[in-house]
Amino acid sequence: MSVVPADLETSTPRMGSAEHRHLLARFFTDTHVEYVPEKIDWPALSDAELERLTGLPFWQEAVSTENVTSNTVAAAAALEPDEALREAIALQGFEEQRHARLLKALTAHYGIAIEEPPPFTPRSLERDFLFAGFGECFDSFFAFGLFALARESGYFPAALVGIFEPVMEEEVRHILFFVNWVGARRAQLPWWKRPAFRARCAWIILEQVASRVRTARALSRAAKQDSPQPGENFTLSAHQELAAPVTLHGLLGKCLEENERRMSRYDARLARPRLVPGIARVLYRLLPASL
Repeated sequence: MSVVPADLETSTPRMGSAEHRHLLARFFTDTHVEYVPEKIDWPALSDAELERLTGLPFWQEAVSTENVTSNTVAAAAALEPDEALREAIALQGFEEQRHARLLKALTAHYGIAIEEPPPFTPRSLERDFLFAGFGECFDSFFAFGLFALARESGYFPAALVGIFEPVMEEEVRHILFFVNWVGARRAQLPWWKRPAFRARCAWIILEQVASRVRTARALSRAAKQDSPQPGENFTLSAHQELAAPVTLHGLLGKCLEENERRMSRYDARLARPRLVPGIARVLYRLLPASL
C-alpha cells in the first residue's frame, strides 16, 4: 500500500481543481489492498472465545448496514463525470461489498445466525451517497477507538483481530475520500448552487446527529434497566461488549488518538474530517473522566 507521510508534502492543491481531483483518485486507487474474504483462514477459537464472539448482539445490524452502504456507494459512481474519480468510487463500492462478504464469511464460519438482508436500491444517488458518507464519518471514528480497545484488551485473539485491520484502513480511506469528494463537488458547482448543496449536507449531518442522540438516549434508558441493546448505530454501544470497562470519556480519548494516528499515514494535502473529531474534542474536554 502506497502511503505519503504527512511531513513530506506541503503544497496543497485548491479543492476541486484538476490537481486535487487527480490527487484524490490516485490516493484511493494506489492504497487499495487485495484480499478475498472467502479465502481467509479463520483462526480456531476456544469455547470461551467462541462464546464471546457469538454472543455479540450486533452482527445482524452490521450486516444490514454494510448491505445498504455497499449498494449505495456502488450506485453513486454514476454521479461523477470525472473518469478517474468515477473509477475510485466504483472501487470504494467494491470494498464496501467486500466488507459485507467478510461479515458473511465470519458469521458462516463461526455459526452465527443472521438473516440475509433484502436487496437495497438507492432512491436518490446524491442524497443517499451523502447520507452514507456522513454516517461513515461518525461510525468509523468510533470504530477506530473500539478496534483499538478490542486489540489492547485481548478480548479476542490477535489472529482474529488482525483479519479486520485492512477493514479499518479501508474505513480511513473511505472517509478521507468522501470529505474530499464533497469539497470538490461543491467547488465545481456554479456559485449560485453552492448554498443549496451546503444546506443539503447540513441537513443530512443534522439527521445523523439526531440519530446518534436517539441512540445515546436509548442506551441511557437501557443502562438504567441493566439491559443494553445495540440497535441503531451499534458502534456507539459496542464498547460495552468488546473490551474491559471503559468510560465514555476514555472511549472518546481513544477514538481521538486512533483517528489522528490512522489519518496521519496518508497524504497531508488531502482534507481531513473535522466535524466528528471536533465534536469529540469538545465532549472530551467537558465530560468528567469518571463518566
